[in-house]
Amino acid sequence: MKAADSLTPWQARLLAAVIGIGIGLAGMAGPVAAGDSDSDKVRELEARISQLEAMVAELIGREQAEAGQTARSAEPVQDAQPVQPVQPTLPATTTPGSTAPVVAATAPPAPAATAPMASADTGTRLRWGGFIKADTLYTVTSDGPIADGTAGRQFHLPQSIPVGVAEGSERYLDSHAQYSRFWLAADTTLASGEELRAWLEFDLSGTALGNEAATNTYGLALRHAWLSWRGWLAGQTWSNFQDAGVLPDTVDFIGATEGTVFARQSQLRYSRGPWSLSLENPETLVTPYQGGGARIVTGDNHLPDATVRYVHRADWGHVGMAGLLRSLRYRDAALDIGDSRTGYGLSLSGRINLGERDNLRFMLSGGEGINRYIGIAASTDAVLDAAGELQPLDVVAGFIAWQHLFNDRYRGNLFYSRADYGNDAQLTGLGITRRLESLHGNLIWTVLPKLELGLEAIWARRLLERGDSGEQQRLHFHAKYSF
Repeated sequence: MKAADSLTPWQARLLAAVIGIGIGLAGMAGPVAAGDSDSDKVRELEARISQLEAMVAELIGREQAEAGQTARSAEPVQDAQPVQPVQPTLPATTTPGSTAPVVAATAPPAPAATAPMASADTGTRLRWGGFIKADTLYTVTSDGPIADGTAGRQFHLPQSIPVGVAEGSERYLDSHAQYSRFWLAADTTLASGEELRAWLEFDLSGTALGNEAATNTYGLALRHAWLSWRGWLAGQTWSNFQDAGVLPDTVDFIGATEGTVFARQSQLRYSRGPWSLSLENPETLVTPYQGGGARIVTGDNHLPDATVRYVHRADWGHVGMAGLLRSLRYRDAALDIGDSRTGYGLSLSGRINLGERDNLRFMLSGGEGINRYIGIAASTDAVLDAAGELQPLDVVAGFIAWQHLFNDRYRGNLFYSRADYGNDAQLTGLGITRRLESLHGNLIWTVLPKLELGLEAIWARRLLERGDSGEQQRLHFHAKYSF
């Protein structure tokens, strides 16, 4: 017979039922006559039954006590603090549609994912992560203010630098947390052993739902939403024309905005080894005839933008080259005008490790009719001539960045960024941007493994075709907690 402590609750219930049946049968059989030859055995059996009844009663009482304690522990506790999940280290970034790691866009690596969680489908693993980022910016402009509530007040957007708006400098302070971020990843292992992957990512830079006078409320802004299988990717992510792995390590949202190929858009991409090809969402930006800084977002394209990229990776870093071919198209039914042209571009980028503590990052891009891909569409792809025909505009842009790791807690970055636009002033007018440039220096302190503080100094200039220019100086501080 098992000892009482070794019986499980269901065994105790079964034993109680058996004993009850046995007692009932004994009662039905009637008492045993005194002097019966089996009376001693019967008395021994009755004593054992009494002992078992006591053991069962004790077990049932213990089970009820434990059940009550469990029920009490399930009740919410008002002052309880959430338990932080364990976070295994993962690669900083991966190329969508490929399991090969990409050189991290910043250093140290991006925050790791939390421990995998099982979903309703037991073959799917969920991962999540992100960061809280608080930004404070002190800005001085030479030719008037940047409009309050616009993107140029939230991060370095060189095309927003005022030129000739007002005499004298303007100073202002902005603080926000709009570039805090959250992402969710799903990985499913199929019966064949292949991986089906998906990624969903948001930040808080969407349309304002409140105002700075009271709530400072902003909506979610979709950054990435893609799925991949067998080297194929479908959905929204970085353009295949962009090398996100060489972006400088910045306090600002982008930093080297002028010289950076920067676009997130829906696409169909195929990757195999060092090669990747994509068909991406098209859009043509047009300057009206003699329109200066005005622009038209056409939405008239009917052919996708096509890209191809090759990346060579080694112990010393990586170097990549990408090509872009696109159709520019504009139609105005009211004026009975319309035209289409071909745009094309090339981009060379890389990250070179210079020993254990230094690295060099660079990007050089150029082409005709590709301006919306440069510097968050700082200029337009084409201009309309007097006959209503499209004339593609040229651009040459790039940056060079040096990073130094002082130790495992301090790192610094110095970089220069520039874009030059080949405008036909007789068509565009003189109010269009001819050149954008900026110089940045920052120091970032990793206070704790998940917490960092950073300070970046920025000088920037915007030059127009008519020769006027405006300058901007900015100190940008951030506090960032990754989870």
